[in-house]
Amino acid sequence: MSLDDEHDAPVPLPIDGLLDLHAFRPSEVGSLVPEWLGACRAAGLVELRIVHGKGTGALRRTVEALLARDPRVAWFGPAGEDAGGWGATLVRLR
Repeated sequence: MSLDDEHDAPVPLPIDGLLDLHAFRPSEVGSLVPEWLGACRAAGLVELRIVHGKGTGALRRTVEALLARDPRVAWFGPAGEDAGGWGATLVRLR
């Protein structure tokens, strides 16, 4: 395996109900968030938190749009100040 192959290999994400998107651009989360939701549900997790940061709000809006059209999502909304405030979104799965 070459060094380039190692950098292109998928990075496994822990399935613990927390997804930190700070290293991602809005264009990169279109498949990541739905796949992560499915993995959380398969692991029996229904109370989730997605950290997208405050920034310009573009990543938050992308995440909210993905959550709004996912039938597995029962509810989502901004986290309380103790959990990231408007820099994070809480999600409850069906």
